[in-house]
Amino acid sequence: MSLEGKHALITGGGTGIGLAIAQQLAAQGAEVTITGRRLEMLEKAASDTPRLHPITMDVANPDSVYGGVQKAQEARGGIAICVANAGIAEGKTILKTDIAFWRNMMSINLDGAFLTIQSCLPAMQEAGWGRVIAVSSIAGLKGLKGAPAYTASKHGMIGLIRGLSADYLGKGITFNALCPAYVDTDIVPQNIESIMKRTGMDEASARKIMVGANPHGRLIAPDEVAEAALWLCSESSGSVNGQAIQIAGGEF
Repeated sequence: MSLEGKHALITGGGTGIGLAIAQQLAAQGAEVTITGRRLEMLEKAASDTPRLHPITMDVANPDSVYGGVQKAQEARGGIAICVANAGIAEGKTILKTDIAFWRNMMSINLDGAFLTIQSCLPAMQEAGWGRVIAVSSIAGLKGLKGAPAYTASKHGMIGLIRGLSADYLGKGITFNALCPAYVDTDIVPQNIESIMKRTGMDEASARKIMVGANPHGRLIAPDEVAEAALWLCSESSGSVNGQAIQIAGGEF
């Protein structure tokens, strides 16, 4: 596969799944804009890969998204590959979920995906080719106990992708969602700490719960998700559209 001449933009591209996808696309020749709120982290991520280009962007802020995408396109041309990856993962039962928590979850996970995709689409329409990938979650396909707001936000991302795939049928642009289970990223220690606080468990027991939630008994490597994203960017995936692809070790 060659992605020479393609410009990709990945939100939350400085760590974890986003960075793994960025590195895979760059290795195939794409120029990749990675975005996030912390410039220092983005610059560190890009330091060893010349094809990675950091831009600060807050996906919860429309002006920041519109401005960031415009800046990226002025520097490297129209965006052909859009990966809406930025997100947060935090669990609270509904009776402990206040409106501020709910709105923050939706603003980052769902509104952020909407704003990012909306900003990138005009260039794809003009080119007659594009790949849009939303990094949802296995929680976008099933209920995640103790996390109704997170579950709703990830379901919403899949609904957005399916609606867009219907709108753009036959126009050279595909829209798909990746739905990983627990991935070995920086979010894992945060979730372990949350489990420990809620349950009083020690760290080993809390980690065992997370690992055990994946049917194949291990955390998923970020590169496993990135490889799926890379395939969705290929010419051979042009008939794959509107799908929610599970990368979950056998979850149903």
